[in-house]
Amino acid sequence: MDIKLGLKENWRQFSLLVLVNMLVGGMVGLERTVVPLVGTEEFKIGSDIVVFSFIIAFGVVKAFTNLISGVLADKYTRKRVLILGWIIGLPVPFLLAWGPSWNWIIAANILLGVSQGLTWSMTVNMKIDLVGPKKRGFAMGINEAAGYGAVGLTALLTGYLAATYGLRPQPFYIGIFYTIAGLILSILVIKDTRQHAHLESAMVTATTSGEQVHKPNLLWVFKETTFRNKNLFSISQAGLINNLNDGMSWGVFPLLFISMGVGLEGVGWIKAVYPVVWGVGQIITGPLADRIGRKPLIVWGMFVQVLGHIVIGLEFFSPLTSGLVGSVFLGMGTAMVYPALLAAVSDAAHPSWRASSLGVYRFWRDIGYAVGALMAGIVAHFLGLIWAVHIAGFVTFLSGVVVWIRMKETMKK
Repeated sequence: MDIKLGLKENWRQFSLLVLVNMLVGGMVGLERTVVPLVGTEEFKIGSDIVVFSFIIAFGVVKAFTNLISGVLADKYTRKRVLILGWIIGLPVPFLLAWGPSWNWIIAANILLGVSQGLTWSMTVNMKIDLVGPKKRGFAMGINEAAGYGAVGLTALLTGYLAATYGLRPQPFYIGIFYTIAGLILSILVIKDTRQHAHLESAMVTATTSGEQVHKPNLLWVFKETTFRNKNLFSISQAGLINNLNDGMSWGVFPLLFISMGVGLEGVGWIKAVYPVVWGVGQIITGPLADRIGRKPLIVWGMFVQVLGHIVIGLEFFSPLTSGLVGSVFLGMGTAMVYPALLAAVSDAAHPSWRASSLGVYRFWRDIGYAVGALMAGIVAHFLGLIWAVHIAGFVTFLSGVVVWIRMKETMKK
């Protein structure tokens, strides 16, 4: 088979991977509106930390799965790891719909974390493999737009179903469709892309340093991505703080706005706006990262997210309005940051260890879910839910300053 790099040359497989990632994102959207309320209203859990424990479990498991996903992809092929991720995710909607205790919800999120770590990582790696170095920002913009657009639309749909039929089981029926459709597509129509990565690696010029040319082990890549390389460190901490915001909002927003008198459908809209703006916005910001560079989008995206936190804390607006406007700013800021971060990792890492470096970056990024949920639970216990929003905004501002000072532009002219 004649292997070529480029979006035009591989548009059919690229489009199929976009469809698969919509299904992947939809599985996370299942939980955005309903699950925190299942904890407080159905299982009568009074502790914010206990309610947010499902997000902590999801984030930690997904983070560690991301870490090994690149190694598994190099050993067993991208396609096999993608299929494995869908198989592991099959029980999730059933556990969410009919689990008899909160421990069953935790178990569902452990499986979901593994499934997401494998499936989403593979759709990222496979698109990067296909398009080559020139369209990375665009590829990541389309990938994340599909995934997070589906998160938002599913969050809205589950909010509507919950308001109409109750918290369980009806909102989770669509998850059964997502898992079956994702598995069938991955088996029947998705092709492996590892040979595309090998081709790009062979095309890398001899100017690459000797240390980068050989295939390093995971420990070396972990150190390089986490702290030795200033660019990769800046990218990794920004990714963590981005998902800290997402983890905080995932747990806090349903409880906060319900307590302010917003109905379930209103909460569904608030929860949908954030990932939909985040997702759709990346159709613009992904290609923009290829034009103006990665760093400007990352820095200013962090600061736009801070503005979202500020708006949510204002009492000038009604709770529903502040939630919607704040979520728009959070979505816009995250849309600016997300594809630029992924493209920057791909720029900074040699193709021979790029999949592993992306895995390490996604490890730190998705640890942010757990950190955000844990922070929110502790702060909400002592100071109230709104203070969890304020503190997340302050941390986001500091993260943007770190990128501004330490990161250098990674895009090759």
